[in-house]
Amino acid sequence: MVISSSNSYSKVVEISTPSKKNLKRVTQNGQIQIYQSSHRGSYASIIRDSLRNAALGRKVLLVQFMKGGVKQGIANAVKLCGNLTWVRSSNSFDLFSSEEIENDKNLKKSIHESTLELWDFCKKELLSGENDQVILDEIFLAIEMNIIDKDDLISTLENRFISGDVILTGTDIPKDLLLMANQITELRS
Repeated sequence: MVISSSNSYSKVVEISTPSKKNLKRVTQNGQIQIYQSSHRGSYASIIRDSLRNAALGRKVLLVQFMKGGVKQGIANAVKLCGNLTWVRSSNSFDLFSSEEIENDKNLKKSIHESTLELWDFCKKELLSGENDQVILDEIFLAIEMNIIDKDDLISTLENRFISGDVILTGTDIPKDLLLMANQITELRS
């Protein structure tokens, strides 16, 4: 199911060159796209599309908030296709059971801190306008776990540099964010 809204905005930019005067180019503002699924781990198509976009010359930032296993962190981001920066948490939620996290306060604190570090990095990137596409994978799980504040995400999206697309993925999406989206896609298995 795909639901689209008409929240798209265009801007006309006048261009003057020696051979042609007053050319007009229409630039499209970026969209907010939400991909939701009933279960985690169903976003392979988004990762595939991010690789394709990077190979086609778009600057892409892919941040996986809850995936791990590589203890990557911001300092060790993976660069692919010359244009894709792929970042995972330095201490991931996926490496441990929910019981382990709840029973170990130091572990829980470490996971929360590394997730917040990713979020602070993402906020700067969204406000900078340097990326053509920013993918925030499983950010809604981080909100559900009370690691990232929903209102902070909404504020950042409202104030972002508007030309890049933002893709948000997750299973339990707050209605406030659904209302902000230009496109909502439900992925079914």
